[in-house]
Amino acid sequence: MKKQTKERIILGIDPGTTITGYGVIRDTGCGPELLSIGFIDLTKFGDHYVKLKHIFDRTTGIIDEYHPDELAIEAPFYGKNVQSMLKLGRAQGAAIAAALSRSLPIFEYAPRKIKMSITGRGAASKEQVASMLMNILKFKKPDMELDATDGLAAAMCHFYQSGKPSGNSRATSWKQFIKNNPGRVK
Repeated sequence: MKKQTKERIILGIDPGTTITGYGVIRDTGCGPELLSIGFIDLTKFGDHYVKLKHIFDRTTGIIDEYHPDELAIEAPFYGKNVQSMLKLGRAQGAAIAAALSRSLPIFEYAPRKIKMSITGRGAASKEQVASMLMNILKFKKPDMELDATDGLAAAMCHFYQSGKPSGNSRATSWKQFIKNNPGRVK
């Protein structure tokens, strides 16, 4: 007899200074279910500090609407432009502050880790990640911002990482991977 798993809701965020993507999933113990996906459009704000306030306010609103149990957020990647990195880090900080204001536990994942958990390839394109998520969660949104699916990917990465059974259950072949992950393969 299977043990009942407590339902949990995971909010995933891909922070950005132009577009911040998000996805909300529910884990009932029978697999993930998509609750919401979208993005926070920051293009209409010229002032960087106003953008940060908007990220905080919208993230808080999403939290208040869906009442997630955990936040999964993409960590800033290291680039050559230091100013861009600082701004991206501030955007991430605004989303984290919103989660902290609602006492949510925060889990941070590197972009390569997120891509690897969704597609099996750490160097996968945004389009490949989006396509795989549409297949796994059975949704179609052809005109969606790819930053939205990146936010959803952070939530799914956390779902996969936190759902790992203890012990060594790594697949040693594709056949074993398919057997262990029937919902991730079509």
